[in-house]
Amino acid sequence: MRNIVQTDKEKERINRMFEELLSSLRKSDNPEDNDLVLKAFRLASEAHKDMRRKSGEPYIVHPLSVAIIVSRELGLGTNSVISALLHDVVEDTDYTLDDVKNNFGDKITSIIDGLTKISGVFDKNSTLQLENFKKLLLTLSDDVRVILIKLADRLDNMRTLDSLPENKQLKIAGETLYLFAPLAHRLGLYTMKTELEDLALKYQNPRAYNEITKKIKESEKKRIHFINKFSLPIIEKLNEHNISFDINGRPKSIFSIWNKMVTKNVTFEEIYDIFAIRIVFEPKPGIPEKVQCWNIYSLITDIYMPKPERIRDWVSSPKANGYEALHGTVMGPNGRWVEVQIRTTRMDDIAERGFAAHWKYKNVESQESELDKWIERIRLLLDNNSDASEFVDEFKLNLFTSEILVFTPKGGFISLPKDATVLDFAYEIHTEIGNKAIGAKVNHKLVPLNYKLSSGDQVEVLTSDVKRTQREWLDQVNTAKAKASIKSALKAETKILIEKGKKEIEKKLKEINLHPNSRIIKKLIRGYNAQSKEDLYRQIGEGIIDLGNLKKILRKNTKNKWIRYWELNVGKNFPKVNKSDQAESKTRPRVSENKSPVIIREGIDEPGKNYRIAKCCSPIPGDEVVGYKSPNDMIIIHKSKCPTATKLMSSHGNLIVSAKWTTHKILSFLARISIKGIDSIGIVNSLTSVISHDLNANIRKIIVESHDGLFEGTIDLYVHDTKHLNNLIMNMFKIKGVISVKRIENIEE
Repeated sequence: MRNIVQTDKEKERINRMFEELLSSLRKSDNPEDNDLVLKAFRLASEAHKDMRRKSGEPYIVHPLSVAIIVSRELGLGTNSVISALLHDVVEDTDYTLDDVKNNFGDKITSIIDGLTKISGVFDKNSTLQLENFKKLLLTLSDDVRVILIKLADRLDNMRTLDSLPENKQLKIAGETLYLFAPLAHRLGLYTMKTELEDLALKYQNPRAYNEITKKIKESEKKRIHFINKFSLPIIEKLNEHNISFDINGRPKSIFSIWNKMVTKNVTFEEIYDIFAIRIVFEPKPGIPEKVQCWNIYSLITDIYMPKPERIRDWVSSPKANGYEALHGTVMGPNGRWVEVQIRTTRMDDIAERGFAAHWKYKNVESQESELDKWIERIRLLLDNNSDASEFVDEFKLNLFTSEILVFTPKGGFISLPKDATVLDFAYEIHTEIGNKAIGAKVNHKLVPLNYKLSSGDQVEVLTSDVKRTQREWLDQVNTAKAKASIKSALKAETKILIEKGKKEIEKKLKEINLHPNSRIIKKLIRGYNAQSKEDLYRQIGEGIIDLGNLKKILRKNTKNKWIRYWELNVGKNFPKVNKSDQAESKTRPRVSENKSPVIIREGIDEPGKNYRIAKCCSPIPGDEVVGYKSPNDMIIIHKSKCPTATKLMSSHGNLIVSAKWTTHKILSFLARISIKGIDSIGIVNSLTSVISHDLNANIRKIIVESHDGLFEGTIDLYVHDTKHLNNLIMNMFKIKGVISVKRIENIEE
């Protein structure tokens, strides 16, 4: 600051700004208010008369600008305006708090005291002063207007940042984006938060800022034409229903567009929701505002087709910062989705002015608002936390109570859904960061990728140069972007591995003068217990299957000889049945008892065996079974509940013998299940993963067909016993989209 006498032109500008301030003041019942503002202006002018800003303009321009922001943009009253005019007087001049108290009383002195205490929230270096930041939040205990004025002070500083050297610009812009913009958002100051973010981007990334600004300007004519075309039928409809309203189309903030371009990795032209149509109406008395909002939405959807999943009802459940509105998305002209925001004048005031307007309408609300609750939580934090570093961490956790917003190491923030993990965060930043993630530091502590994040966490993703996308990651993420990116990476990696495995097989077969054909590949699939040709290639490409024993596998009779163990208790004929039991015997086979079971161990296809499994019910170990002695002395094993067995029991009871399985440990029994559900990307992969990886079952055949958004199919697989099969069915029910899973009794080969 330099000591230079003000010129006549400068004095004229200052007087003009003061007149603007007076005209922006809210109407007051106290006629002395304007006199007090004039008194404060004269005191500030005298105190700062020889002081200049870095830009060279008189210093008094700054407190005047802050006061205008406080009055016009925040809608605060006389005490706040006076405090804004005097906010630097005690800090930078010879005036004291006693001088302020003698001239303006206790209330204004208290606010000035709070502003003076927090004037050093950020020092002249680039280090964040945690103690001073805590001091800023301490003012919540006394008067939240201190923070509102401080935010107005920061906004004016950002608006006049051009005069500072580049290093100072970057420092202040970084501080603004890290704490001041989020704090403005949390206090419901949407307009201020938006401008702070845009200005921070202007200095942090001027190229991106200028490019987006240019493209918004270039598309302005087309946008206005589209808005007019879209709005005209809505205007006519609302006028028909005698609704008093304003309608306009506003482009989204530059920072918001840039953030979406970066996080979604898209161009400016690919963002379809560059602007939103806003309808602000004067509510009719006697009808709830919520009802009137939905009524207007209904009138709009009479004209344009809505997108139901894009409705945001903040009328029923306002955001934690007090924001109320009804947002909907409809299909406008030329097949373009358009967001429509519906608010009352009261809601619009709160949306634009946040906590300041919240005060104005406080008597309207019967219950304590979320904002009041949040401030109360901050006060409790202040009372219970003496360590400044811990306090700031806790404060950030409470900064966005109803949203999950996570900070990057540089102070940027990313919005994520509830229960989002570190892996979600990594993919939200960039797909490649997600694919290469190996862990993270959350609030400077090492955590795994599946660590669930909380609002306010500061996350640094740790990566490796080697891609290591894993299938189990799909269970560790919650965002659609992360899931899609993981599936895409897995698909690409699998394709590479399959191609590698295919070449390896061709090479090995060529060494023994063979060419791959369907017969050889089928032998290799069976020999290496693969699920399919692609699975065989993949396992070879991944190094799971070693082709060193290729010749042995090909020479081997690859027809599976699954060994079955059971006790076949060959008993006497069934005992005579009482008449009272005959009805039961027709529905449930009754087997004889025998204390001398015969254990038979035979290969399935070995000749000379004296039993076989009935194809009508295909029993497996664990099923209740009975045997039927056929005319050629072959014992046919049926499930006890099999209709055929019941019929045989009724007509040939003398040929029914008891049978019982032993404990079975070898994966060897063929079963078939049918499955139905809602079709989705990766559903087959999920099914085979549960079968093969979770429960170690070997798939013999899988057939899945998709039509009209649904899928159905059958899976033949080898299992241990009924317990194994039932566990598998239960696990398949857990797969998202699966509606029906059941065992098929009759297996036709």
